[in-house]
Amino acid sequence: MIRTGIGTDTHRFAEGVPMWVAGLHFPDESVGLAGHSDGDVVCHAICDALLSACKLGDMGSNFGTSEPEWAGASGVAFLAETKRRAEAAGWQIVNVSVQLIGNRPRMAARRAEAEELLTQTLDADASLSATTTDGLGFTGRGEGLAAIASVLVERTI
Repeated sequence: MIRTGIGTDTHRFAEGVPMWVAGLHFPDESVGLAGHSDGDVVCHAICDALLSACKLGDMGSNFGTSEPEWAGASGVAFLAETKRRAEAAGWQIVNVSVQLIGNRPRMAARRAEAEELLTQTLDADASLSATTTDGLGFTGRGEGLAAIASVLVERTI
């Protein structure tokens, strides 16, 4: 049996917070993403897609703000734990595709690095693309970032 999942995530920009996207730190960015954790929209969207595909809920029901152990956690830590939970439920990740939506940080120069990190963390092929919204919406106004992810999983038990 195979299943698909779709996940989205959005976070607003915040001063004094480091910028983490797709598991990568962008030290030259003047703002980061606000959130209970590191605000990594790419990793969070993948987690939501994976949890959805495996019928395991969503980020909020698995890693809610009421769970202090996840405060400040990295997107990669969420990915690793979500992968563990999916495998414990009898699912294997086949592939992941995610699109980052926003004006910054520029991903082109680090896309391959991000894909490699995501692929290694998930032990599945991962692809990343990025786009802008031509000035429309909160991402176009430079207020934050969004990501949309899809995953394919197959049953192992």
